Amino acid sequence: MSKKHITVLVSNDLEFDQRVAKVCATLEDIGFDITLVGRMLPTSKGVNRSYEIKRFSLFFQRGMFFYAALNLRLFFYLLFKKTDVILSNDLDTLLPAFLISKWRRKQLVYDSHEYFTEAEGLTGRGIQKSVWLFIEKNIFPKLKNVITVNDSIASIYKEKYRVPVKVVRNIPILKDAPVKSFREELNLPTDKKIILLQGAFIDPDRGGKEALDAMQYLDDVLLLIIGSGREMPLLQEMALTDTYKDKVKILPKMPFEELRKYTMSCDLGLTLDKPLHLNYTLSLPNKLFDYIHCEIPVLGSNLPEIRNIIQTYNVGWLVEEVTGKAIADAALQALNDPLYSEKKSACKIAKEKLNWQKEAEVLREIYLPIFKS
Repeated sequence: MSKKHITVLVSNDLEFDQRVAKVCATLEDIGFDITLVGRMLPTSKGVNRSYEIKRFSLFFQRGMFFYAALNLRLFFYLLFKKTDVILSNDLDTLLPAFLISKWRRKQLVYDSHEYFTEAEGLTGRGIQKSVWLFIEKNIFPKLKNVITVNDSIASIYKEKYRVPVKVVRNIPILKDAPVKSFREELNLPTDKKIILLQGAFIDPDRGGKEALDAMQYLDDVLLLIIGSGREMPLLQEMALTDTYKDKVKILPKMPFEELRKYTMSCDLGLTLDKPLHLNYTLSLPNKLFDYIHCEIPVLGSNLPEIRNIIQTYNVGWLVEEVTGKAIADAALQALNDPLYSEKKSACKIAKEKLNWQKEAEVLREIYLPIFKS
């Protein structure tokens, strides 16, 4: 059997995209030759993988001109790229992938990492949203292999476009390494409870400001925020004020294995998306599973997918409203709950069922027939 080549498209700089890295590892295990295509930012670092990496430097960094430039570069790259299969990750890479797959008769797989057209960044931006909706409505019904990140989004796509949609959640790889605290190594206090909010996109309406607000009501507790996003400058400014300066520690986004050490050293993980945008309402945040795999219980906003995981696996608590006072009350209750140890133990059990090894079985169902065809 001859080896097949797959070209994987993303719009980010590849460095912190754990989902795509795990997908590529699974594809490589199946037997594909891989080219991973992303972008090069002024702040981007080197990415070393066992397969080919291609990164485009674009003059525009965001907005409609960025997306236009990205799609043109991808189109002409794919036009001449020797490949058998194209994997488009998210709607912002789908148009060139679809056009080339039709013209060159290549197989196409679409992996939607979110409900793109209902994202927070498109709220109130009618023209931009209508463009993305036009692309989605004209391409989605013609797709044969579609993947998304949770059942809620899959159900909407199935009903809207009448195509089958597989679910592959973005869950960490199950590791044999023991879970332990690294507080002394990481210069974290050993005499306080630590609650953690992590995320690569700590943007408005994702609970960052409210988590920080909660600290005015809590004593002997440290809030650790790790990540990046549009709300981070505000959080950093707030953390310097007298109210919060000894209660909050903020760190930039970091490689996954380094982040894992911090996560394992905390007592409670926060996931606090607000139901102000449908994409957030239906979200199943990666951090939820990161917390579970590091065996720290979760305090999550009462949204369908988050509620389902927390209640099904008994790994945490729900907060009914994302406000500073409500988060503080819920966190205090959680940290002092007689059932805290039970929920911590439940995380250890849950990760045996919620892990990438099991999610990858769905990918194999999709890609093995393509590889063998």
